[in-house]
Amino acid sequence: MPNAEDVTGRIQRVPRGVWVLGFVSLLMDVSSEMIHSLLPLFMVGTLGISVMAVGLIEGMAEATALIVKVFSGVLSDYLGKRKGLAVLGYSLGALTKPVFALAQGAGLVFAARIADRIGKGIRGAPRDALLTDITPAAVRGAAFGLRQSLDTVGAFLGPLLGVGLMLLWANDFRAVFLVAVIPGLLAVALLLLGIREPESSTAHRPVNPLRRENLRRLQSGYWWVVVLGALFTLARFSEAFLVLRTEQGGVAIALVPLVMVAMNVVYSGVAYPFGKLSDRVSHVRLLVLGLVVLIAADLVLAKDEHWSMVLGGVLLWGLHLGITQGLLARMVADAAPAELRGTAFGFFNLVSGLAMLLASVIAGVLWTQFGAAYTFYAGAVFCVLTLLVLRWQPPAHSA
Repeated sequence: MPNAEDVTGRIQRVPRGVWVLGFVSLLMDVSSEMIHSLLPLFMVGTLGISVMAVGLIEGMAEATALIVKVFSGVLSDYLGKRKGLAVLGYSLGALTKPVFALAQGAGLVFAARIADRIGKGIRGAPRDALLTDITPAAVRGAAFGLRQSLDTVGAFLGPLLGVGLMLLWANDFRAVFLVAVIPGLLAVALLLLGIREPESSTAHRPVNPLRRENLRRLQSGYWWVVVLGALFTLARFSEAFLVLRTEQGGVAIALVPLVMVAMNVVYSGVAYPFGKLSDRVSHVRLLVLGLVVLIAADLVLAKDEHWSMVLGGVLLWGLHLGITQGLLARMVADAAPAELRGTAFGFFNLVSGLAMLLASVIAGVLWTQFGAAYTFYAGAVFCVLTLLVLRWQPPAHSA
């Protein structure tokens, strides 16, 4: 076990820019989650959209974000500059927020959701590549865990603010959606003023990452991580279904977003410790632990819709996210050459995006045709399949 001096030294070696990127993510997640924690209820209850359509919209939106990351990642490698693309993506995300308040049907909600996720896609790969550029390899796991932890603080502050405003304004969804633009604009301002790209990035000579000889530099260890990311995404569908499962338990609409608060409190609390742990222990063991926790979450959520059971499942879901999400990002960073990091994150998220679309559509169909429990049982089955793949084909990459 490291002593207090070792831990302090490890924290001090995490660069200032990582903290800035973390707080940028925090502010944008406050903005996004004020909307996303309420949006399934708004779509189903106010606009009359079916649960199957919610699954399709959510899956396509998240898939769009992840697919766009390929192009922004490639472009950031070609230009050797990450910050400008990140600013563009965060700006688009902030400016789409008021559109949700104007929506009168599924069409405008879908358009706004897609535009918002395009912004997320534009900023995602360049931001992760920029974080890797500014972080020493010895604390890369801690850096990704710290950014993820701060990001997730925003993910539970957003629903809390949404709940408070819903109670204050008598369930006025549209007014809450309008307020969400403020933290989004603050995130853009912080990124503009608080981050400088490292010299190695700004002095970079343009290279075409899509040339065959460059793509061959992404070796088998990297593509193994891509496969793992897809399998993990198939095992985990849109969190909109957690919100809908909570409503089935009879929780008041204004309080339903608290389920996302509970999940993200756990997620935020464990992401940084497990990120530091990934700098020292086997990545495969941590992935196995995350899958076992997700199986437990699915079984609890499938068993009963009572609020106490749903809460237990949601807490386990957050624990799984804290164990695995920063770890997968760190594994991509470790497996990719420095000048292809944006492209590597982009392709990783392309494959995960397609898996997210498939997983969310399957979840929506199962929920509609057979009931909510079957959605979560299917998630557990995908987890077991992923565990079998980990056992049969252990990756060459390890800590």
